[in-house]
Amino acid sequence: MKAQIKPRINLEGRTPLQDVIPLTTPYVLFVDPVNTCNFQCTFCPTGDRDLIKSTGRWQGRLDFDVYRKVIDDLGEFDQPLKVLRLYKEGEPLLHTRFADMVAYAKQSGHVQYIDTTTNGYLLTPEKVAPIVDAGIDRINISVDGMSSEQFWTFTKTRVDFDRFVDNIARLYDRKGDCEICIKIPGDILSEDDRQRFFDTFGDIADRVFIENFAPCWPTFDIEERTGIEITEGIYGNAIHEVSVCPYIFYSMAVNTDGSVSLCFLDWARKLDVGNVKTQSVRDIWLGEAMNAHRIAHLEGRRKENPTCGDCGQLSHCLPDNIDAHAPQLLTRLQRRINKAA
Repeated sequence: MKAQIKPRINLEGRTPLQDVIPLTTPYVLFVDPVNTCNFQCTFCPTGDRDLIKSTGRWQGRLDFDVYRKVIDDLGEFDQPLKVLRLYKEGEPLLHTRFADMVAYAKQSGHVQYIDTTTNGYLLTPEKVAPIVDAGIDRINISVDGMSSEQFWTFTKTRVDFDRFVDNIARLYDRKGDCEICIKIPGDILSEDDRQRFFDTFGDIADRVFIENFAPCWPTFDIEERTGIEITEGIYGNAIHEVSVCPYIFYSMAVNTDGSVSLCFLDWARKLDVGNVKTQSVRDIWLGEAMNAHRIAHLEGRRKENPTCGDCGQLSHCLPDNIDAHAPQLLTRLQRRINKAA
């Protein structure tokens, strides 16, 4: 097998956040090209189209001019963005100008690394070629079944599994420097399926990994919707409580309507901190709304916010923990706020 058995999130060599917070430039910016999806997965809020309609969330694609402003705004920071993540809630390859998005960010000089996560359905050779040529650094592919029947069960979408695999093989053959990472939720697999996953994708990917379902979406009960009991973390890690969310100290998320969410898991739009149509990305990152949330977390008040309080990402998926450093980080953050005032 050519691929490493390794999760898509790099768990080793991470920067100790307590040494760098508060950051004047975020490490990661999520930008959502499309907030709709061609799949209707039972374990994802976007897959429940009636649920999304009930939130009043705007449905559509990110305007390319707004996207260009976001990338141009990054030039106001004192250093380049480490990672641009071109995904959040929908299937990013539904955006007709996805390759142009990659190219524009690459050519800007403001971004060091670009990745995306896709369900893989649209990874046809015709679609893939411009994206790879634009210089994307990694494509994460979420596999939602090891047969056409399993795909239907969990995504309510007719997928020709053999063609799906063939498209990924073709992508791997012409990927260039792009890293291909393939993951699957192990909760839906039999023991035979697990081995077949490695046998099928191990030679057409750089990384493969079997994850677990995690209750990462606030106020969205994955166990109830899938009927699968969750007993351990996404990577087989122990489940444990965390007081301070580290993500809000190094990342934020631009939605398709231009609004900005505190968190990439804000599917119901409960954590609004600004809008890139009327504000610069830098002003939002360093702004009052972001800092109010950071202070609340550092003061131990995370659960006062029902969305943050119900977040399973912190208990099941967390690679960083800054709880022990909260008092000193609070002092540093308040000092920076006072200096900027």
